Amino acid sequence: MSTNLLGYDMPSPIMVAPTGAHKLANPEGEVATARAAASCNSVMVLSFSSSCKIEEVASSCNAIRFYQLYVFKNRDISETLIRRAESYGFKAIVLTVDTPVLGRREADIRNKMIVPWNENLEGLLSFDDLDTTDGSKLEKYSRETLDPSLSWKDVEWLKSISSLPILLKGIVTGEDARRAVEAGVAGVIVSNHGARQLDYAPATISALEEVVKAVAGAVPVLVDGGVRRGTDVLKALALGARAVMVGRPVLYGLAARGEAGARHVLEMLNWELEVAMALCGCRSIAGITRDRVQTEGDRIRSLL
Repeated sequence: MSTNLLGYDMPSPIMVAPTGAHKLANPEGEVATARAAASCNSVMVLSFSSSCKIEEVASSCNAIRFYQLYVFKNRDISETLIRRAESYGFKAIVLTVDTPVLGRREADIRNKMIVPWNENLEGLLSFDDLDTTDGSKLEKYSRETLDPSLSWKDVEWLKSISSLPILLKGIVTGEDARRAVEAGVAGVIVSNHGARQLDYAPATISALEEVVKAVAGAVPVLVDGGVRRGTDVLKALALGARAVMVGRPVLYGLAARGEAGARHVLEMLNWELEVAMALCGCRSIAGITRDRVQTEGDRIRSLL
């Protein structure tokens, strides 16, 4: 089931998506997740809002890892995080581009969501003066620290300060995918932020094929969102994804049984993908072709 991404051979096309604050699920946090991913030969994308320090995760096991980045109003903070990721062997930067403002997360507003302590920002930001008496502290933190004016110029800025390949996360249209290729990124990730940003944003599996056609093979396309079974992975690969990222299921496993639980989730997804491939007559990832799946659009066109 091997594939290749950014020149790195990957025994599995299943990756761990960037999700924050893993210590809310297990005391070992992202260290446990990183070990689970490494044991399953899965590439992990470490969230910028990790509960564990970049250095701690990097030292926990030997594996290929990418680092997720948000652009702060204070660019020095973003650059500091990049330098730390570079120095500890992270292989790529995943720039999240779908959060100029935080989506209206009503549960967070009702429970006055606080910002889980982020040791990576220690000495760079202070959360002490954020008012928690009304609404979500997470929303206030995002509004006051992250840059809402993010534009294509920031991709150029990021390329100017780092030699690491850049993948843009949060692309759901062919137009933006083409712009991303023109900007010189190394890959795009079709993502709607776990459906937590914009209500009625397209499901990523529905947006995937448009993005794949738009980039026309110039860069690899990844996808996340709604992946719960190995058959979901197969569908995404058939529609042109190079790799598939999984977020919530890994956290469920981490919460249930720590490192062993996260590993079990990844093993289960890989096993389900192997079974689905066998039952679809696919001997390798290359054999998972477009004709193995039928989309709703295909079905409608067949009726015309």
